[in-house]
Amino acid sequence: MNTPPLAANAIALLRSLIATPSFSREEEKTAGLIDRFLKDAGLTTHQKGHNIWAFNRHYDETKPNVLLNSHHDTVKPVAGWTKDPFSPDMEEGTLYGLGSNDAGGPLVSLIATFLHFYEREDLPFNLILAATAEEEISGANGIAAVLPELPEISVGIIGEPTQMQLAIAERGLMVIDAEVTGIAGHAARNEGVNAIYLALKDIEWIQQHDFERVSRLLGPVKATVTQIKAGHQHNVVPDRCDFVIDVRTNEHYTNAEVLEYLQIHTQSILVPRSLRLNPSGTPEDHPLVQAGIALGMSTYGSPTLSDQALCPFPTVKIGPGDSARSHTADEYIKVSEVEEGIERYIRLLEGYVERV
Repeated sequence: MNTPPLAANAIALLRSLIATPSFSREEEKTAGLIDRFLKDAGLTTHQKGHNIWAFNRHYDETKPNVLLNSHHDTVKPVAGWTKDPFSPDMEEGTLYGLGSNDAGGPLVSLIATFLHFYEREDLPFNLILAATAEEEISGANGIAAVLPELPEISVGIIGEPTQMQLAIAERGLMVIDAEVTGIAGHAARNEGVNAIYLALKDIEWIQQHDFERVSRLLGPVKATVTQIKAGHQHNVVPDRCDFVIDVRTNEHYTNAEVLEYLQIHTQSILVPRSLRLNPSGTPEDHPLVQAGIALGMSTYGSPTLSDQALCPFPTVKIGPGDSARSHTADEYIKVSEVEEGIERYIRLLEGYVERV
């Protein structure tokens, strides 16, 4: 196999990453691998926690900043693996291993792309590479901890397996704990206020309500009641009912807006577990998106979460590999996909150069 040097080095790094367990919050060793790889290439690196980042050699604070970001943490292997998840086995151009697809392939492709542009003096923007932690759990010690350390970002490329198509919108997630209070009473007598019945009124409203602002890419906001709990014994009218609402927001609402709207129209006390995972959306007329479209890349809205949700600036999610392989047994990525990923990342940024 005649693999170009840039891609060959990326594949070698990926194999080392696969061989090094890096579950969320346990990424110290893979952070060290990435740090050493970049330093061996002559870069100065920065580190906070298990996050590593670097700036292009000719960084100019008067220029806008483009962020290249992907993550090096993984989920734990699911049941059903027929191979060793931590053995980077190569079979006829296919590389197997945990994290090979999500998101090792996109990560090493972005690193190679960054190295390709590292010495360029004529770029109209700076490049910042960030290999971050805790993406799989949307943790506070990943990209969210790095962004305050960086200068203002104009646009970001988030490396995730998208078959090198452009996800320009992504659903947000908000989990809400709802509590309804009634009055306890004996079930044999007509007394008390049944908290279950009160909760059912809210649940029915949630089920039937359609949010007005519908996204072309993501569709409507979707609120779904997924858990319910009430009562302690059969003969007591329950005075409390708790239920959980899973809310998937589109780019036309913030999570806070949806929470406020739900609270106005329900009698339950609604407490969000977090408001951090907001939806994202980048207009199709953005120069980076236009550069991708010019290369034949399609645009779409992604139903799955990534670090896009934590980036308060325009982003596109794109990378080699296929999201359908993520978190599955015998996860893999093809060497040809990494090669194509590097090539198309480079061409995407070259197209962006022409538009800014």
